[in-house]
Amino acid sequence: MSAAFGLAAYRALLGAFRDRGYAVRGFADAAPAQRHLILRHDIDYSLDAALPMAEMEAELGFHAAYFVLVRSAFYNPAAPDGARVLARLAALGHEIGLHFDAALYENDGGALDAAAARECALLEHMTGTPVATISFHRPAPALLGRSGALGGRRHAYEPRFFTEMGYCSDSGGAWHRGAPLDHPAVADGRALQLLTHPIWWQDPPTEPAKRLARFLADHACRLDRELAAHSAVHADTKRRTP
Repeated sequence: MSAAFGLAAYRALLGAFRDRGYAVRGFADAAPAQRHLILRHDIDYSLDAALPMAEMEAELGFHAAYFVLVRSAFYNPAAPDGARVLARLAALGHEIGLHFDAALYENDGGALDAAAARECALLEHMTGTPVATISFHRPAPALLGRSGALGGRRHAYEPRFFTEMGYCSDSGGAWHRGAPLDHPAVADGRALQLLTHPIWWQDPPTEPAKRLARFLADHACRLDRELAAHSAVHADTKRRTP
């Protein structure tokens, strides 16, 4: 199933939900008992990978929520390329939320609340737009179904979004809870939170391990170009290398 992930498959999936009478709604508007579909994207590895999905959704008239890490080893939302992607996401009408890695902080309610508020403020400063929603990055089991706000914002694992409505994720590049259209919530005509990670939907479709290998190779090439642009030593080395 994971090898079939790609932009055409994503477009077909959205069309199938629309054919079943589903309407795309944001976290603020989705009602568990209605045929509402929340399109959530956690950006774990690449901001650039999010743009093709975002463009497609906007073309179809859908608004999604894109969750961004501000403490990532893989991308920098404050760098020029990162800022360009965030600006485009906002221009397309998508929500930009915080992807929060709670494992970086003490496992204490007060500490997590303060840390989430700081990261939200930082992301708001980068984007110039309010952050209304948080999603957890690799959440500990104790955070799933956690009630109440975090850092003064709603989060994607509140009972309303995680248990009162259906929840389906492509974590690891596969549907571990079953395919979205086969979810019991869809069979019952109830709301579904659909979590996808843009890295798994890049074209051409291939297995998750090969996608990550391709990402790593592309990332290395980008770093090589950036280093040459900023360092004459590296640029001279590249010119002399046969």
